[in-house]
Amino acid sequence: MNITIRETQHSDLTEIMRVEEEAFGSKIEAELVQNLLNDQTAEPRLSLLAFDGENAVGHILFTAITIGESTVKASILAPLAVTPEAQKQGIGGKLIKAGLAQLKAQGVSIVLVLGHPEYYTRYGFSPVYPHPINAPYPIPEEHRDAWMMHVLDDTDLSSIAGTVTVSDELGKPEYWQE
Repeated sequence: MNITIRETQHSDLTEIMRVEEEAFGSKIEAELVQNLLNDQTAEPRLSLLAFDGENAVGHILFTAITIGESTVKASILAPLAVTPEAQKQGIGGKLIKAGLAQLKAQGVSIVLVLGHPEYYTRYGFSPVYPHPINAPYPIPEEHRDAWMMHVLDDTDLSSIAGTVTVSDELGKPEYWQE
């Protein structure tokens, strides 16, 4: 595979939707992405597509968040999608790395994700707990390690606490349940 990654453009929406639907086997995540791309409260956002030649095979979306009263620049990763035929080939990891590098260059200090700990820890994420940074909705104790963060700079976490505020679209409770 010859993978290239680039920022998405408005004209990529059909391909983004296809990748999301194929990756998740439903329209739920695709509709979430479409809504997030149109949600002004999600800005600034970073949307990247991975291509194998001319074929889009992966997509990742980062949207702006705030953490309590902190002024630290932060984002949340949601969702990450790779089409079934392209999975387990490192494409998700390449999307994560490319996204984190661009966010760091844009001055983002912290990136959060609610995801599989064994996967995201490979890319520098670690459980938020015991730091007092709370998800928009409570995370059950048995899944608390799925609430993870990646600190991109030398931000002092001791001064950051509170509940995360996400975009209007991502703030819907159904996106925070198992």
